[in-house]
Amino acid sequence: MKNLIVIFLAMVAAIFLVRSVRTSWAEMDKFNKREALIAETGRCLEAADWNCAEKGVRELLCDAPHDTNLQMHMAIILYEQERYEECRRYIATLKFSNNDLALIDKKAESLIREMAELGIERSMHFRVEFEGSLSKRDVMEALAVLEVAYDSLCRLFDFHPENKMHLVLYESPQYQGVGPRPDWVGAIFDGKLRVPVNVMQFREIYRPILFHELTHAFVRAMTHANVPLWVNEGIAQVVDASRTGKPRPEGAAPSLEALATPFVKENNSSNAERLYWYSQRMVEQLLHRNANFVHFREFIQSMQKQDVDRALEQYYGVSAQQLYDESR
Repeated sequence: MKNLIVIFLAMVAAIFLVRSVRTSWAEMDKFNKREALIAETGRCLEAADWNCAEKGVRELLCDAPHDTNLQMHMAIILYEQERYEECRRYIATLKFSNNDLALIDKKAESLIREMAELGIERSMHFRVEFEGSLSKRDVMEALAVLEVAYDSLCRLFDFHPENKMHLVLYESPQYQGVGPRPDWVGAIFDGKLRVPVNVMQFREIYRPILFHELTHAFVRAMTHANVPLWVNEGIAQVVDASRTGKPRPEGAAPSLEALATPFVKENNSSNAERLYWYSQRMVEQLLHRNANFVHFREFIQSMQKQDVDRALEQYYGVSAQQLYDESR
């Protein structure tokens, strides 16, 4: 009898062990699939492949419908796909709020209004939105310049953006973009290239402006990392060539910290001039070490996974402080 009980208990233990192993295997398989999905979705987000990213985020939300990080990414994806009304409806359903989410909602609201009020023309890689008084000739000229600049930058960086790019030619301040701007700011890139209509009267002015702002758009498309402002503004000025060879501006050099923060926060135009000059000079120092723009693209893309000094050391054998000291 005791032997039978022992055998029975052993059989029961074996059954539970098999079930436990099966359960563990199933849970491990589920965990591995989720980790693989997270990694794939992350790659899609980094590459700005919004269709792929949306599929991944929606699948992850099925398992974690109240995950605020996933919800935030979904709002961003809808915004980046220009599904602005759907984006605002989605944000309205969320049970949380923060400054980033509020800004996306505000931008989406502004862009819905812009699309309703502005004229629209398209080319292969661009959509131009413009106020009614702008001549068709100026709009088509802007598109022609942008397409030439686009091809040039694609060859320069060996990179082709995934998504179509947008230019707003504006007269009225309400189309200047969300947020305050100092008086010295004209054109700006905030996800769209925003250029005042009046510069279209002067070819020698608007051509470098379009090249400059389009370079910012390429930097954003090439990497969603937090690229320091001196890197971003420096490469845009190298490409547009409008300031190349200008003498060092008078006055004290801006701090390295100031060169890494948004220049539009600087209200003094003389200080802004120095920020732009030193940012270009620092990037020129990089290009003296290695003039290959594909190498530069790989450098800024590496900042998705490491900070600026590690990236600088890896790709150029220098630190930001050394570049700053050389520029001074």
